[in-house]
Amino acid sequence: MKAVFVQLQCVPGQTYAVADQLFEREVASELYSTSGEYDLLMKIYIEEGVDVGKFINEKVANVPGIVRSLTTLTFKAF
Repeated sequence: MKAVFVQLQCVPGQTYAVADQLFEREVASELYSTSGEYDLLMKIYIEEGVDVGKFINEKVANVPGIVRSLTTLTFKAF
């Protein structure tokens, strides 16, 4: 499993609704509310060989209320 971090920018006033929908989809391993340009920080685990972009598009980015996402791939845990 590969850890991937996704930051999500939400429509103003929709952050909690977006978080609820992500939990309903059982996608996030961890989900945090954040300050700054993005509203949520999500840690997900994706199986080796799965297309990360397709996974994000099908499981995350199509949640109503998400305006923008930023995906960070990880390579090695120290």
